[in-house]
Amino acid sequence: MAVMLILAIVFLVSGCVTRHGDTQKIRDIEFTVLERETAPEELNRLIGEKKTGAFRLTYADQGKLYIAEGYGAQPTTGYSVEVEELYETADAVYIHTTLLGPEKGEETKEIATYPYVVVQMEFIEKDVLFD
Repeated sequence: MAVMLILAIVFLVSGCVTRHGDTQKIRDIEFTVLERETAPEELNRLIGEKKTGAFRLTYADQGKLYIAEGYGAQPTTGYSVEVEELYETADAVYIHTTLLGPEKGEETKEIATYPYVVVQMEFIEKDVLFD
């Protein structure tokens, strides 16, 4: 019984240490939100294929890393995507975005829209994790 308790404590302690080290922010990353017209053509093509559903894409080209996240079809106009955080840890790049709905009183049209965001940053050789 005592051996099982000791093993359980060892697993819990080691699990907590691993998770804490992996997600600790080293620095915020500078980025630019791109207009659709300025994103690379190949990335725009991939987004066009996936935009009807939620998607998460990364694309690297000429020393730049592009991260795109979309929320799929929305019932009206007025939706947008905001980047809440983009930061680097020892092991990865984390991005957190939020879907914003139409403002109160904003005039909308009853047509399907496909809100997404594309950010451009300097290339970093790490996995991108969407939060």
